[in-house]
Amino acid sequence: MKRSVSILGVLSLLFLSTALAEPSGWWKDKQLPSAAPQAQVTAEAAAEAPAPAAQPAQAQAQAQAKPVETTVAMNNNEPVKILSGFNQLSRESATCMSCHREKTPGIYEQWGSSKHFGANVGCYECHKADRSDKDAIMHKDFVISVIVSPKDCGQCHEYEVDEFDRSHHSTAGDILGSLDNVLAEVVEGAPTLSGTSPVTVMGCAACHGSIVRVNSDGTLDKSSWPNTGIGRINPDGSKGACTACHFRHEFSAAQAREPEACSRCHLGPDHPQKEVYEESAHGIAYKAHKDKMNMDSSKWIVGEDYDSAPTCATCHMSRTKDLPVTHDVGDRISWNLRAPVSVKIDEKAIKQGKKVKPWLERRQDMKSVCRSCHGNNIVDAHFEQLDVFVTTFNDKFLIPAKKLYVAMLENGLRDKTKFNESIEWNYFYLWHHEGRRARHGAAMFAPDYVHWEGVFEVAHRFYIEMVPEIKEAIAHARDNGNVQGADKMETLLNEVLDSPMHRWFKGGKPPKAWRPSDDNNHGFNIMKDRMKAEAEAAKAEK
Repeated sequence: MKRSVSILGVLSLLFLSTALAEPSGWWKDKQLPSAAPQAQVTAEAAAEAPAPAAQPAQAQAQAQAKPVETTVAMNNNEPVKILSGFNQLSRESATCMSCHREKTPGIYEQWGSSKHFGANVGCYECHKADRSDKDAIMHKDFVISVIVSPKDCGQCHEYEVDEFDRSHHSTAGDILGSLDNVLAEVVEGAPTLSGTSPVTVMGCAACHGSIVRVNSDGTLDKSSWPNTGIGRINPDGSKGACTACHFRHEFSAAQAREPEACSRCHLGPDHPQKEVYEESAHGIAYKAHKDKMNMDSSKWIVGEDYDSAPTCATCHMSRTKDLPVTHDVGDRISWNLRAPVSVKIDEKAIKQGKKVKPWLERRQDMKSVCRSCHGNNIVDAHFEQLDVFVTTFNDKFLIPAKKLYVAMLENGLRDKTKFNESIEWNYFYLWHHEGRRARHGAAMFAPDYVHWEGVFEVAHRFYIEMVPEIKEAIAHARDNGNVQGADKMETLLNEVLDSPMHRWFKGGKPPKAWRPSDDNNHGFNIMKDRMKAEAEAAKAEK
């Protein structure tokens, strides 16, 4: 589904008040804003006013005019509501400001620099709660919740929240119960923080999110809060945290477009997108021309508002001349490069009978982003290289390694306990660390991560670590009476090592068709001849 691009600058609800003047700091020593002077509410007056919490909905209705709504037509005939903000700040939010401008000036300053401020969206509009909410608390005279969830944001940003809810980001909290979580909970940590490992709380959950626990009095349990993990499971049942990318309380689109917004989580040995990006030509160009990126543009169309370099947001989320903004970060991704064996992004859903956006359509959208700066020959060649690389990598290492690893358990050559045997660590390193580095390096133009940090490490892990361990496990099983299991594993291992891609390891040669076929050995003979000629010339001069 494509949204119409005939109206620029109004498709994202992140920009509630682009027609209003940008806050410049003048508000710090002024009265709180109001479009209608006769109904203006100052912080001082609000502080002395009778407590409005008894009838918050009624008070809100009296203090604010109905927000102006506009609709933008969609290709699927579903209109998107565009809110221009409230005419004035609500009495409730004005009361909040009268205190928070003194008690938490940093928060007040951030809000004052936001587009929420220009649209008269204040504390209460986001934090208001019903008494029946699990995390509802009384704060002064108001019923509020500390957490502002995507469900709350969706009151205005409905389309963005819907897109996010369909994204892989929203499921990041599903790491609970995975191998990664076993490491943090059991291998690395202990349940010493309200029954939870502090390694999980401050490590895994800080990026992935977790279930936010609510105490009996409505306060948030310290074992799960603070928590801005992008897949956080909120007390109201919604998934995610908009503040994982749009830091509160400024909620800046420009800040979320920075590569650093993503690299807070996408870095390190197992998913080094930050390091890969910095090594790539894209990252180098961004550093050199950051001042030309026009990051605070409302529409921010690549090739139109900027052309110096892409950021993470450019490729995965932001507008092009042909594509709308999306908060589904997988909308343009065709491969799953995280799994032990890479598959097309829609393969799992198809097996489950779900209808999702086909991988080929996602690929075409990503190519559309690339063509904002590159020609078809470069774009098409890159993705052909990527597809062949991933397929070869699967066939040579990931599929055989997984097959051998699973067969060891099935044939009694390892036990079911997680991470108590060396083979488990080596297999995990192979796909989860080194294998991901290689694949992401190939996808994002980082040659060192493809080779030395990637496939070189995978090859060493496979041939020098895993194969000897499997042979040792076979001998141990046979010595301990598991002859049948040992024989099956030995047969499978020999099938792998005798195959065309691996038989070099046992002294065999690859198929003749794989060997260099040109007269100059892919240029190496040319180099050798040149060096020989230079040496002879130098000798002749002497």
